[in-house]
Amino acid sequence: MFNDYLNSIHLIERLHRQFLEVVKGELDRLGVQDINNIQALILYNIGQDELTVGELTNRGYYLGSNVSYNVRKMVENDYLVQERSTHDKRSVRVRASDKGLGLWNNLDEMFKRHADRMGTDTLNSEDLQTAIAVLQRLERFWGSPGAHSGPAIPIPDAMTGTGD
Repeated sequence: MFNDYLNSIHLIERLHRQFLEVVKGELDRLGVQDINNIQALILYNIGQDELTVGELTNRGYYLGSNVSYNVRKMVENDYLVQERSTHDKRSVRVRASDKGLGLWNNLDEMFKRHADRMGTDTLNSEDLQTAIAVLQRLERFWGSPGAHSGPAIPIPDAMTGTGD
């Protein structure tokens, strides 16, 4: 079980990196150089919505420290429009600009091409549903209190430099 667990972690990491390369390849194919693959995925997840940076983080899409930077860069490059909330002046909302919606449409078409090709070449819907169910269980496990606790493992003095 231990080796299977480690292999699954390594596979998830590799798949994530490969997926980011796929998105980068699509940006390169489109000649888009003023947005990176991570920013493009943030844009895609915003879609037609109007959200705060906190909402993006709370939805679990991204780590908070990177979201603010990436949103700022996308505003600077005209992919997002940033506006203060009319109800809460402390809150800033973002939405895709026309340029951002154009890129969103291109990414959406790429995902549709992938899904069409996958259905004939690689995986079917049942395969993906099984994978999703397994990954959701892993997500619940990692999100559970038990995944973040356990017995403390002492570090030998020789490793910490605090021993005699």
